[in-house]
Formats: sequence, C-alpha cells, structure tokens
Amino acid sequence: MNIMEGGITAAKGFQAASTAAGIKYKDRQDMALIYSEKPCKAAGTFTINVVKAAPVKWDQQVVRDSAFVQAVVINAGIANACTGTEGYGYCKDTADAAAAALQIPAAAVLVASTGVIGKQLPMDRLIAGIQAMTPGLGTDLAHGTQAAEAIMTTDTRKKEVAVNVEIGGQTVTVGGMCKGSGMIHPNMCTMLAFVTTDLAISKELLQEALSEDIKDTYHMISVDGDTSTNDTVLLLANGMAGNAEITEKNADYQTFVKALNYVNEALAKKMAGDGEGCTALFEVKVVGAESKEQAVTISKSVITSSLTKAAIFGHDANWGRILCAMGYSGAQFDPEQVDLYFESAAGKLQIIKDGVATDYSEEEATKILSEPEVTAVADLKMGNASATAWGCDLTFDYVKINADYRS
Repeated sequence: MNIMEGGITAAKGFQAASTAAGIKYKDRQDMALIYSEKPCKAAGTFTINVVKAAPVKWDQQVVRDSAFVQAVVINAGIANACTGTEGYGYCKDTADAAAAALQIPAAAVLVASTGVIGKQLPMDRLIAGIQAMTPGLGTDLAHGTQAAEAIMTTDTRKKEVAVNVEIGGQTVTVGGMCKGSGMIHPNMCTMLAFVTTDLAISKELLQEALSEDIKDTYHMISVDGDTSTNDTVLLLANGMAGNAEITEKNADYQTFVKALNYVNEALAKKMAGDGEGCTALFEVKVVGAESKEQAVTISKSVITSSLTKAAIFGHDANWGRILCAMGYSGAQFDPEQVDLYFESAAGKLQIIKDGVATDYSEEEATKILSEPEVTAVADLKMGNASATAWGCDLTFDYVKINADYRS
C-alpha cells in the first residue's frame, strides 16, 4: 500500500469543485461538488438516529434504487434536518439542478448537508452555487483540498487521505475526505465522509466492504456522545483503474478492503482528533479480551467517559476514572487482572498492574499525557481479542462553541 498526497480527486476520473454560496457563512466557501467522468457503483451507510435529515432519506433511496451515481452536492451551514416535505423537496431540486448542469440523470445525484438543524435551505443560493461550481471542476490536488475545506463547519482543519494498491495488475486508488468535529458518537456521527475509488467491483461487494469496515472505524469514534441526524458515508467506484471486476471475495477483494480500511480509519481519527475545542486525540486500546464484542464495549465506554476526557485535558493520570468506565460498560471482566498503560510520543508508562496502582511517577505520567496524541492501553488478560476506539479530551472551549453554535 502506497500512501499518497490528496483525497477525493486522487482516484482516476474524479473531479471536485467548491464555491462560496453564502448559505450561512459570509467569508468562506461552503459548497462542494464531486463528479465522476464515468458512472459509479455506489454504497452508503447512514445515521441510526430515528430523526433523519432529508439528505439522508434521499441518499438512502438513491444508493438502493439508482442504476448508477455520478455526482454528489454538499453544503455546509444548514443541515436540512427536521424540515419536513419542503426540505425533502429541496433535495430533489438540488439533484435536478446538478443534473441539468452536468447533463446526467437526477437519480444519479447524491446530496449531503451539515450545519444547523431546523432551517430551510436558501435554494436560490444553492442552485447558483451548483451553476458556479460546474465549470470549475478539476482533478488536481488543489480542487480536492478546497472541496474538503468547503464542507467544514466547526472543524478547524480539512480532512483528506488517499492510498493506492495493485489489484489485478492495475494501480487502484482509494481517496476520501470528511468533516466532523462535534455531535460525534459511535454508530456514526455529525460526520460526512466521501470516499472514491477507480476500482471495478460489484455493487453488492462494494456495499458489503463499506458496511463491514465502518464497524472498526467510524463506529469507534466519539467526541460528545451525541449521534447526529445527518451522518453519511458514501463510497463511489467508477471502474476506471481497468482491473477485472471483482465479483467474489478473493485476494483482490481483500486488498481493496485493506486500502478502504486505511482510508476510513485515517478519516475517523482525523475527526476524533479535531473534536470541538479539543487539544488531544485520545485513543483507547483494549487488548487481551475474551471476545471482540467485549473489547469494543469497554473501549467505547472509556472513550465516552466525560470524567476521563476531562482528566486527559488536565494531563492528569486519574486512572480510577478509566477503571470505573470499564466497570460500568456492561462487559464482564476481572478488575484484579487488569493492567493499564499510558503512552504517547513522550514514552510509555504502566499505571496499573493486576488492578492496583504501580509506583509510577506522576511527573512522567503528566509528560506523556501532555502530547497531542495520547493512548490508554487496557490489558484484560482474558484472551486474544482487541478493539480500538478514538475520541478527544473535554475542554472549556467545547462548551463555548456549543453554547452559541446557532449564532
């Protein structure tokens, strides 16, 4: 696997554009367009929140029923959630406008929105944005990066990644971009992720690969415990790499799955590490578990503990909060067998051995916890299963950001 520079435009045949449509933000780009030169197989996964935004409902139908997909229109600032039949109609209006501009069927257009819930989209601005972006589509790195910046809300930085692998004697590229900073919780988040590949693969296997991979990537991140109305991951494959179409779970399929996992995990970690107001990416690894389910349950419980997140912000090795979060997770284990470690670029330190604190140095622990990426490793010593979850610290700025988000 070769890690590349770039994102959504890295794979052959994919173009991107962005514009300042003035949907909410007055001083920045807030719309993006993804377009494939060739029709794509499409896969998607969506929020489990019962309250689903109009774009989620539109995309679910398109992914399920359309013969192919060729474009995605994204806006930031307004979520088009809790907007009733009018909001859903605006999804169709958006698709119609993109279809007219790109000369493709409306059923081949996906839409995505992120931002404030409850407001209707200013369709005159959104349609003008589509018309402005279409002639500006491009395949280079800059176009992809600008699109990644345009979909941000409270994000502090753009999020993109790309890799290539050899499949069937051809170079296949997988690239993606995402946004997500707050209202992030396991089982998808206020996150939009878009992944493109020039792989030739059946629609059924494309969907299966995505559905399986999100369990270990996007489902394993949390910032604040709130699951959004708009969570969407879209995966498009246009087949332009020229490989023989993958129609079974062979070695080529497994190679693609590994590349997809790298892209999705990298994007997931970028979101967790850019949580609203955060100062550190907080990773929790549970090893030595009896089962994968047990490891997943415990790692998620720790990553969502507000007390633990506050301790990470304070660079305080308050290990009791971690052991407590493990204990109320609902998973069964022997606390008198647990070993716990903190590690970062500054070193690794064992904090607990067999459920009891070691004679560790608080000064050294604080040094380790002061890095921008911090990991807690809990060894249950019950088996060989493991799981990793990602989150961030909880800071004063998180409250400030969300206290006046609408204004």
